[in-house]
Amino acid sequence: MARPLPVVFIMGATASGKTGLAMELLNRIDADIVSVDSAMIYKGMDIGTAKPSAEELERAPHALIDVIDPAQSWSAGEFCAAARVEIARSHERNRVPLLTGGTMMYFRSLEHGLNELPAADADVRRDIDAQAAEHGWPSVHAELARHDPAAASRIHENDSQRIQRALEVYRLTGSPLSQLQEVRSEPLNFPLIKIALNTANRDELHRRINTRFDTMLEAGLLDEVKGLYERGDLHQDLPSIRSVGYRQLWAHLEGSATLEEASDKAKTATRQLAKRQMTWLRSNQNLISLLASDADTVARTEALITAAIG
Repeated sequence: MARPLPVVFIMGATASGKTGLAMELLNRIDADIVSVDSAMIYKGMDIGTAKPSAEELERAPHALIDVIDPAQSWSAGEFCAAARVEIARSHERNRVPLLTGGTMMYFRSLEHGLNELPAADADVRRDIDAQAAEHGWPSVHAELARHDPAAASRIHENDSQRIQRALEVYRLTGSPLSQLQEVRSEPLNFPLIKIALNTANRDELHRRINTRFDTMLEAGLLDEVKGLYERGDLHQDLPSIRSVGYRQLWAHLEGSATLEEASDKAKTATRQLAKRQMTWLRSNQNLISLLASDADTVARTEALITAAIG
């Protein structure tokens, strides 16, 4: 009986070279790239999310890029469902799916299974936002504490995103989020190769982050954000606009920061994101750590995949 084809996770901090590695592998093995990025899912958000160019996507198509409009939201559950479809399609063609990106929550949910939680509901979220606008997030947090004290105890009273989600789940299901989280869907049931792509040192990563953001600005990132800002139906509390880089430039367009201040804040926020990603990777098990700068990284990754195929 043929050995089941593996699923490959290519993980790493932002700006560590994950996409480049995945695209190089396409020249060596029969594979498909599946994006694991909570910002690349948005249409029209290209420069600030570091999406591959149109030419690169023609040469190396990526699934789960440009999935939804920035006015919409996409849950981890929706990602997992879509990713499983892409994995199945890849395996049906006798190809290896390369899941590539930096959204660690998506990787964790796909590998270990996900709680069976309801999808986001725009009307419920709008009601919660209106309540917060009138009374403040600490007041909304107090309501959450009445219905789900366990969840409230883990969420800071000003953490609007997590308060909103926990209260939304309660209003949609009538059950506390903390209770529903005890029930999980099935974990990924394929041979799994987990690559952690690292840079030589933190200073090098920070240099790459700063250079990349400057390059994004030169490529027209401010105009991209301005186009979103001028649509009129988007706001800074949407998950899309909360993305690093977009959030800071949005504040500049609102007049609360100079372009230099916004740029500095975006670079700082990106470095903080990279730190959280690396912390998560250090806590993960069965990772194969490779240096992005090593000349043999592509060959070593190819060898790991080839050995798993058998």
